[in-house]
Amino acid sequence: MDSYKHILKNGLWINNQAFVALLGLCPLLAVSNTLINGLGLGLATTLTLILSNSIISLVRHYVGSEVRLPVFVLIIASIVTIIQLIMNAYFYELYLILGIFIPLIVTNCAIIGRAEAYASKNPVGASCIDGLAMGLGFTSALVVLGAAREIIGSGTLFANAHLMFGEAANNLTMVIIDDYEGFLLAILPPGAFIGLGLLIALKNIIDARQAKPSQQTVSMDFASKKA
Repeated sequence: MDSYKHILKNGLWINNQAFVALLGLCPLLAVSNTLINGLGLGLATTLTLILSNSIISLVRHYVGSEVRLPVFVLIIASIVTIIQLIMNAYFYELYLILGIFIPLIVTNCAIIGRAEAYASKNPVGASCIDGLAMGLGFTSALVVLGAAREIIGSGTLFANAHLMFGEAANNLTMVIIDDYEGFLLAILPPGAFIGLGLLIALKNIIDARQAKPSQQTVSMDFASKKA
């Protein structure tokens, strides 16, 4: 259980694929102009990570080292194709908005990286949790960045929620700023770069502040032992 907690913490915060590893930035920056768009791509990526990690962990003893990467890519591509077909059937409008970035999940370095670095070396349970943690970490980055850009750019939150949750979700849209004319830069690509940079800076500040008490404790212990 403790190891699973560490895996979750690693994926969600310590080794967040967007804020720390800086992987998958192309779709992250391209579709995070609204919260719903970011959530849609994030959930698709999370499902891909969970399934690919689990399957690769299952077959890791039967795949030779010479062909492991092509096999991993084939497994990931098959999973992404299934997800793409499901989204095309049940979430068609959202599928059109996300466009090419759904099939491009296959080339996401975070997914092939976890397959090679973790799933190919660990049992199914741990690999599944690792995929879930990494996916949720990536999704959280998409959602936070998408929410910030949507609020600053349009003054709303949960716009177009019906694309994911059906017509009953039309009332979920929140107007954060009344009579807001919008801030175009926030929903354009430069706004995505600026927003991501600020979020990474915020995470680094939090990490630095959390590290200070532990450093002070180590210094005090060293001084007491020396005395």
